[in-house]
Amino acid sequence: MNQYPQKIMSESKTETWSLVVTPKSRLFNFNIQEIWRYRDLLFLFLRRDFVTVYKQTILGPLWFIIQPVLTTLIFTVIFGNVARLPTNGLPPILFYLSGIIVWNYFADCVVSTSDAFKKNENIFGKVYFPRVIVPLSTVLSNLVKFGVQFLLFLGFLFYYSFQIKLPPLGYDLLMLPFLVLIAAGLSLGFGMIISSLTTKYRDLSFLISFGIQLAMYATPVIYPLSSAPEKYRIFILANPMSALIDSFRTIFFRTGELNYLALIYSVVCAIVLLFIGLLVFNRTEKTFMDTI
Repeated sequence: MNQYPQKIMSESKTETWSLVVTPKSRLFNFNIQEIWRYRDLLFLFLRRDFVTVYKQTILGPLWFIIQPVLTTLIFTVIFGNVARLPTNGLPPILFYLSGIIVWNYFADCVVSTSDAFKKNENIFGKVYFPRVIVPLSTVLSNLVKFGVQFLLFLGFLFYYSFQIKLPPLGYDLLMLPFLVLIAAGLSLGFGMIISSLTTKYRDLSFLISFGIQLAMYATPVIYPLSSAPEKYRIFILANPMSALIDSFRTIFFRTGELNYLALIYSVVCAIVLLFIGLLVFNRTEKTFMDTI
């Protein structure tokens, strides 16, 4: 006689859930509203990425400034004084620094995003949240670093404006956020592709840092694009970062005209890489716990 009332009580209870997690059925799944709901977690990851890198270091965020300055000085000595590579008549420090800060943003985002699954496997296996928040937080945290280094570049630009005659800045300065957005898209898409592949092929994590360093020499960071031999220029422009660095220098130094065709190519590459990266990333996150 006691079983019947218990059965009635169990059937009368209804459970309501605020969130129901189901497997993603669509191959391409990028829910902006869901990412917005987890915006607090996004900023928490951003803070984590920013703090953990320089935790227990003596100089801390000063490395944001020290690293590009030291790299610029080395490039000035080796490529400017020893190899005597042209700098389009610009002071070597200004020329190299302008290329370094743009390339560093791209390279840091790719390297940091490429091991998103491996670094966060413990979190991914226990808690649900949109996995794409992790690479997004990496791109945003490196944007802070880029902002600091960009202010450093403006400081050198202001200093040299009293020594040499630099052309005034024009309306194409408004293109600068657009260039940063393209670089973020390229690094995010490429990083997500590499991150998805490293769940099965661990060797890629060792090759990516070395490959990024080699790719810098296929980009006009240490030399102007105009000084590259004509027969090799098309291969250099095949790198979508080449147009971004060349456009950055054109905006601030007026070394030529903006190559809008090359910029359109960079935009197309960023869109394609983002699309492929999201496809591969969404597919990998379904089964990566079984393979990582």
